[in-house]
Amino acid sequence: MDQFVVPQFIDAEDKIFGPLTARQFIIVMFMMLLEFAFFKLLSFAYFLMLGIPVFIIAIIFAFAKINGMPFHYFLLNLIQTIKKPHLRVWYKEHTTSELKAFINVKKPTLPIKPFRKAPMSSSRLQELTLIVDTGGIYKPEEEEK
Repeated sequence: MDQFVVPQFIDAEDKIFGPLTARQFIIVMFMMLLEFAFFKLLSFAYFLMLGIPVFIIAIIFAFAKINGMPFHYFLLNLIQTIKKPHLRVWYKEHTTSELKAFINVKKPTLPIKPFRKAPMSSSRLQELTLIVDTGGIYKPEEEEK
């Protein structure tokens, strides 16, 4: 029998640039490019006001994992759940007049009669046993004709 190598850890991303995956590297590079543009185009105070939040958001998107999922998958699932939740709850508040009507309504009680099936005759039971034993080949209707 041939032996095959079964790939393991197929959900792990490949490390391309040292300890960084390609996705992390691209996010960090984009963040550095944006930070450089902020530094060149804005004064230092505005650079800090815009640069620090962009840096924090980029690091979170690049390295944070929630329940083993990258942060952007978690964020997409969160947005989808908020927009269209699976659990739908209907809160109906009854008015006092409806509650009084429910209390005053008396349901008629019907006597419950136990249902009893007539016992099966022994000849009918023998016919059914013969049908089951022969696998349906025996047909009692044909014998009567």
